[in-house]
Amino acid sequence: MSTRAGLPAEASDLIDIDELIAAYYDRKPDAAIPEQRVAFGTSGHRGSSLSTSFNEDHILATTQAIIDYRNAQGIAGPLFLGRDTHGLSLPAERSAIEVLVANGVDVRVDSRDSWVPTPAISHAILAYNRGRALDDPGRSDGIVVTPSHNPPRDGGFKYNPPNGGPADTDATGWIADRANELIAAGLDGVRRTPFKDLDADALGEYDFRRQYVGDLENIIDIAAIRRAGVRIGADPLGGASVDYWTLIGEHYGLDLTVVNPDVDPTWRFMTLDWDEKIRMDPSSPSAMASLVARRHDYDILTGNDADSDRHGIVTPDAGLMNPNHYLAVAIDYLYSHRPNWPADAAVGKTLVSSMIIDRVADALGRRLLEVPVGFKWFVPGLLDGSVAFGGEESAGASFLRTDGTVWTTDKDGILLCLLAAEILAVTGKTPSQRYAELEARFGSSAYQRVDAPATPAQKAQLAKLSPDAVTATELAGEPIIAKLSHAPGNGAAIGGLKVVTEHAWFAARPSGTEDVYKLYAESLRGEEHLREVQEEARAVVAAALA
Repeated sequence: MSTRAGLPAEASDLIDIDELIAAYYDRKPDAAIPEQRVAFGTSGHRGSSLSTSFNEDHILATTQAIIDYRNAQGIAGPLFLGRDTHGLSLPAERSAIEVLVANGVDVRVDSRDSWVPTPAISHAILAYNRGRALDDPGRSDGIVVTPSHNPPRDGGFKYNPPNGGPADTDATGWIADRANELIAAGLDGVRRTPFKDLDADALGEYDFRRQYVGDLENIIDIAAIRRAGVRIGADPLGGASVDYWTLIGEHYGLDLTVVNPDVDPTWRFMTLDWDEKIRMDPSSPSAMASLVARRHDYDILTGNDADSDRHGIVTPDAGLMNPNHYLAVAIDYLYSHRPNWPADAAVGKTLVSSMIIDRVADALGRRLLEVPVGFKWFVPGLLDGSVAFGGEESAGASFLRTDGTVWTTDKDGILLCLLAAEILAVTGKTPSQRYAELEARFGSSAYQRVDAPATPAQKAQLAKLSPDAVTATELAGEPIIAKLSHAPGNGAAIGGLKVVTEHAWFAARPSGTEDVYKLYAESLRGEEHLREVQEEARAVVAAALA
């Protein structure tokens, strides 16, 4: 943790936007260099033009690869395209348009030529495809140009197929391989029409904002929020949700203030994250420091990342909630306040989420679906209603409409922020007060995720860890009851290792988007026991990376 964490960014922390965009066009990747290849993590390809990992050739090739993929899959409907507020997002969106239009794709862009949150893309895809057969060639899909919460120097590009959620590894692997082939071939095989030569009617339009906002009353009890007069302060953190929050307040007559309406691709108004980077992570106390300082000004304060698929909840009594705590509260509340949800619908969680969620699900009499990191694992269940709520420890979640049908199959940070206001309006208690009640029932959770630097080679080693790497029979004084390299909910590889005892666990896995590895640990026996768990976990990881 840097001594500058939580302090306002200074001029020396800011990127040069002109340099960033110039590098996007000027630098040419070499597909023979691993760091310059297209590589999809859990949420698309990410990189920076300054390190020649996110440049024009990457986007031209990846877009053509997506087109080739959708043609092979018999997808011929419209493609919904949106971008967030990162400096590289607009150039990348225009590069994608050049290729999409040249290939005859029916492209639907925002009718206001503005930013589009990830959940609004998922919502649009599902709305268009509602009632269509799985093999209907008229199905739609989408592309979101975003690196999510990553620093301002980064760009991101992800594909959402007709199910509306993040593409699975079969699709992203195929697309990445094809894109790298095209880059290696000097873009031979990429069709494009220069943006300046496009006809005025080359692109279709879609009002993402109004369609999404107008539908929120079918998933959130907005009338209850309005009746209770909940004072909401919403901070988009300079991201794509800024105008959505304004419309939500106006459309539904809520006491809602957009506390920071500024959009600046340098994010000069942010406080620095744990490592002195500017990172729009609404689950980070350091990145959210300025919002936490205002916690007594509103009943509920919320934050979203740049593409609005993550949420941060700030309450007057507790400050910024740990994402795991809020997920547990959301699950406990929703499954007891949504009578039309399927009675057998499971609770979905990633295997690095809190043990409190396991206990909440058990108390509710609901099946727990524990899956690897990545929201894509919840997509099938959210689509067919067999999973009513899917949540990730990194502050990403979505759930079913009040009638038990699908809302989005990608993470929706706006939705989870509004849910916090509903919980307060209906129960008279803040989410943090509700969590205190859960801890009184199930035990006090000490949970922490620590990020540490790791080279690509070290990350590859870590991803291949097997249960055999742990020879110990105890962890921090408790018998080990499970060593997992595959998720119990679906048997999928977790890309790392999880070790479990009755009251604690740790998991280690490489980041899919940054050169760090993530060490997750939790204890229901307090902070001191957590430190013991972490110390022993680090020894396991160190041995694996030696």
